[in-house]
Amino acid sequence: MKITEHIKNSNGKTLFSIEVIPPTKGTGIEDLYKNIDPLMEFKPPFIDVTTSREEYVYIEKGNGLMERKITRMRPGTLGICASIQHKYDVDTVPHVLCGGFTKEETEYLLVDCLYLGIDNIVALRGDAMKGENHFVPTEGGHKYAVDLVKHINDLGRGKYLSGDINCADDNRFCIGVAGYPEKHIEAPSMKYDLQKLKEKVDAGADYVVTQMFFDNKKYIEFVKQAREIGINVPIIPGIKPIATKGHLSMLPKTFKIDLPEDLISEITKAKDNTAVKQIGIEWAIAQCRELLDFGVPVLHFYSMGKSDNIKKVARELF
Repeated sequence: MKITEHIKNSNGKTLFSIEVIPPTKGTGIEDLYKNIDPLMEFKPPFIDVTTSREEYVYIEKGNGLMERKITRMRPGTLGICASIQHKYDVDTVPHVLCGGFTKEETEYLLVDCLYLGIDNIVALRGDAMKGENHFVPTEGGHKYAVDLVKHINDLGRGKYLSGDINCADDNRFCIGVAGYPEKHIEAPSMKYDLQKLKEKVDAGADYVVTQMFFDNKKYIEFVKQAREIGINVPIIPGIKPIATKGHLSMLPKTFKIDLPEDLISEITKAKDNTAVKQIGIEWAIAQCRELLDFGVPVLHFYSMGKSDNIKKVARELF
């Protein structure tokens, strides 16, 4: 079922969903199941599965020289999606990137999604490759997320790279895109960033899921400004409970976000990470209650491979 259908069928009730990361190459799926299992009591109608682009590794050649090779540390996103669907009977949402894929490779991936009965896709440009200062499109690949959205939308209507193919009407994917309540790091202004988001929606995106944030005022203002320029699709907030003192520096650096001063102060005073985790849980509960009052369609939690704190938050809300 499509995400928009799940939202419509909820009759105004806020849904619970999670985002998981695939296991690293050479690792089994059992640890992933152990993190999903405790959250199934909250009946998530869908689970997002992230992906990551290729990266360089250096291999010793035995003569004092190093050889640079490209690898993927977390391959198998579609296999993970299929496994989750089979085990839990929920919809899965693979993330599809521009970076690291040609248009042909993207098309093959989308065809595999159709074979697996996957109705939903999150379309992302993706980050720059590690060691590069800015995003460089893959040769023969898409440069911008809006182009990827158009590609996904076209394929669902039978427009393939090799020509038009007759297909069923229900082949159309439900497409999610990213939104940034605090502006994408590369955007020169919030107005510019919102206009780029509108272009993705106009190209066929069906819903928006936001980058994590910790100040609800920024999300509420983001939604207000989006509605004012004609973005009328569901805007799903992304939530991440802080769990360690290291998150104070890691999260702003990695995700280009600000943390509220009250939250920073509480974490700074905490004696250890156990105390920090409890602060993060309490902050997330309060944040989510306010978002429930605002009427968000879904509370989408970034699990980052851990679920114990999300379970404690969800038990207070669902």
